[in-house]
Amino acid sequence: MSRSQPHYTEEFRRQMMELVRAGRPPEALVKEYGPSGPSIRN
Repeated sequence: MSRSQPHYTEEFRRQMMELVRAGRPPEALVKEYGPSGPSIRN
């Protein structure tokens, strides 16, 4: 059985992109918001 991927809202995705562009490392966002580092990088 495959794992289903969580669906993130467009607003959440934009917020993650803004935080990364502002200099926050994806690894720090993983601890705070939950998605994996590769998910944030993508």
